[in-house]
Amino acid sequence: MSKNQEIAERVLTLVGGEENVNSVVHCATRLRFKLKDEEKAATEKLNQDPDVIQVVRSGGQYQVVIGSHVSDVYKELMAHSGLGDDDSAKDEGPKGNIFNQLIDIISSIFTPFLGAMAGAGVLKGFLTLAVTLNWLTVESGVYVVLFAIADGIFTFLPILLAFTAAKKFKTNQFLAVCLAMALVHPSITALAGQPLSFAGIPVIIGASAYTSSVIPIILAVFVQSYVERFFKKVIPSFLQIICVPLAVFLVMAPVTFIAIGPIGTILGDLLGKGYDGIYGFSPIIAGAVMGGLWQVFVMFGMHWGFVPIMLLNLSAAGGGVDTMAPMLLPAVLAQGGAALAVFFMTKNVKLKGLALSSTITSIFGITEPTVYGVTLPLKKPFIAACIGGAVGGAFIGFSHVQNYVFGLISLLSLPGFIPQDTKDTSGLIAAVIGTIIAFVIAFVLTFILKFEDKPEAGSETPVKGQSDSSEAQNGNKNDKIVLTSPITGTIVPLDKVEDQVFSSGALGKGIAIEPILGELYAPANGEITTLFPTGHAVGITTEDGAEVLMHIGMDTVEMDGDGFEILVKQGDKVKQGDLLVKFDIEKIKAAGHPVVTPVVVTNSGDYLDVLDMDQTDVLHGEDFLAIVR
Repeated sequence: MSKNQEIAERVLTLVGGEENVNSVVHCATRLRFKLKDEEKAATEKLNQDPDVIQVVRSGGQYQVVIGSHVSDVYKELMAHSGLGDDDSAKDEGPKGNIFNQLIDIISSIFTPFLGAMAGAGVLKGFLTLAVTLNWLTVESGVYVVLFAIADGIFTFLPILLAFTAAKKFKTNQFLAVCLAMALVHPSITALAGQPLSFAGIPVIIGASAYTSSVIPIILAVFVQSYVERFFKKVIPSFLQIICVPLAVFLVMAPVTFIAIGPIGTILGDLLGKGYDGIYGFSPIIAGAVMGGLWQVFVMFGMHWGFVPIMLLNLSAAGGGVDTMAPMLLPAVLAQGGAALAVFFMTKNVKLKGLALSSTITSIFGITEPTVYGVTLPLKKPFIAACIGGAVGGAFIGFSHVQNYVFGLISLLSLPGFIPQDTKDTSGLIAAVIGTIIAFVIAFVLTFILKFEDKPEAGSETPVKGQSDSSEAQNGNKNDKIVLTSPITGTIVPLDKVEDQVFSSGALGKGIAIEPILGELYAPANGEITTLFPTGHAVGITTEDGAEVLMHIGMDTVEMDGDGFEILVKQGDKVKQGDLLVKFDIEKIKAAGHPVVTPVVVTNSGDYLDVLDMDQTDVLHGEDFLAIVR
C-alpha cells in the first residue's frame, strides 16, 4: 500500500467513513468534504495525524488540510472507495445558512479547474512580460500559439463553469455545456451590443456578450437542473434519450437569452459596481483590509466569495481590469516572511524544516502549510504576517495597481500587472515594493513579538516511568529499543484488558490498543515468527531480538479467520510499517468479541523494563513502546 493510500484510508475512516460522506473535492492543499454529520468525524485525532496539517470547519465544508500532495491523496481516495461513483442520489444532509450554501456552491464550481486557470493566467502574464521586454512580438508564431491556450480558458470560461456547475446542481453536464457553447457561439458574440428579437421578444446582448462571463451560465445551469427533472418525469423512459435533451434545449435556449442572461449580467454589474464603490471610497483602506484579513478569509473558506468579483472585474466591457488581486499579494508573501523568521529563530529542527519549506510554498501562492503548520500555531507570527499584509496592501491600494489576467496569487502573478497595450511597468514596480514591505514587516515583527518555541518531539517529555537521569532516556540510543504502534487507535492499559492472561502480564509487559482502523502493521524491522492461520495473532522477532506478540481482539480465534486478511507468511522478513493483516472491526464486534488488541513483549524478562509513552491515542507508525536494555 502506498503512503498516499494509507493517508486516504485513514482520513476517510476518521471523517466517519464513506457512509458519512456526501461528497468530496480537493483544492491546492485540502480535501473538502461535505459530511452528513460532522460530529461523527474524529476531529481531534485528525488534527493529531502527522500527515494532516489542520482541520477547518467552514462554509458548510469539513476541510482536511493535507498539503501540496493532496491531489495524489485524493486520487487514492477515489480509487479505493465508492466516493467516485455516481452520487446523484445521495442525500445532501444539512445545508447550513445561505452564506455557507453560497460559499459551498462557488468553491465546488471553481475548484476543479482553478489550477488550469491559474496556470493559464501566469502564462498570459509572462507573454505580456516577454512582449514588454521585446523578447516576442504579438505577430510571432510562438506568441500566437501560446496566447491561444493562455487566453482560451478565459474566453470560453462559461463552458468550464457549465460543466462543474452541472455536477454541483446534479444535472446533465453535456446539456449544460451545449448551453454554454450557445452563449459564446460566434454568431452571438458578433451581435454584442446590437438589437435582436426572438419571436418578437427583444433579446439583450451586452457589449461584451457572454465570453468570460460567470453569473449568467451558473444561473442558467441552476434553472436547467429543474427543467430537466421536470421533463424526465413527464416524458416516457423509452423516449427520454432524445426527447429530454430536445425539450431542455427548446426551453433553456430562449429562457437563457431572454431572461437569465440579462439578469446575470445585471447582477454581475451590481456586484462589480459595489466593489468599485468601496475601492473608490478609499483604495488605501480597501488595501489594508484585504491585505490584513485575506488569510483569515482563506482559513474560513470565505475567499471563494471574492473569486467571482475578480473575474467580473476582468471580464468588464472594454477590457476589464482588477484591483483586488494586487492587494492580496502582500498578504500571501507576508506569511512567507513570518515563516522565514521562524526558521531563523526556532531551535526545533522539524519546525525549522517546515518553516523553510513553507516560505518557499508561500512564494508560489500556497499558504495553507505556512498558516496551519507554522504561523497560526505559534500565533504571534501569524499576527505579524497579517500586519505586514495590511501595510503592503495599503501601499498597493495607494499606488492603484491593476491586474489584467486571472491567476493564483503569488510572485508569478507580477507579470499580469503589466497592461498589454501600453506595456507600462509602474504597476508591477509598485506591487513589488508593496510585497517587499509586507515581507520585511512580517519578518521583523516576528523577531520583535517573539513566540513560544516548540520543543523537539520527545526532548521535553520523558518516557513514562523513567527518571530524567536514566541513561536509557538521555544516553546512547542503543540503550533502548523503540517500537512503533502497529495500529491506529486509543491506548488501553494492559491491566484493563478483559483477559486474565494478558492483564496479569503473564505473556509479557506491553500495552493494548482499541483500534479505529482495521489494519495491523509491523512495529519494527524483523521476521514473522508466529502467524496463526486465522490471522488474529501475529508474532515478530525484531532485529534487536525483542519478541513482540500482537493479538487482534479477544477470543477472535473462534471466528476461524472470518473478517481477517493475512498479507504475510511465517518466516517473512518485514520492515517497520509493512502491512501485515487487515481485519474487519465491525464484523468482530458483531460476533460479540472485544476488538481491543494487546501488544506485548513476550521476552520482557530479557530487558530492564518495557515502558509506554504516556499517550491516550496513537497512530500506526508512531513511537509508543520503549524496551529498556
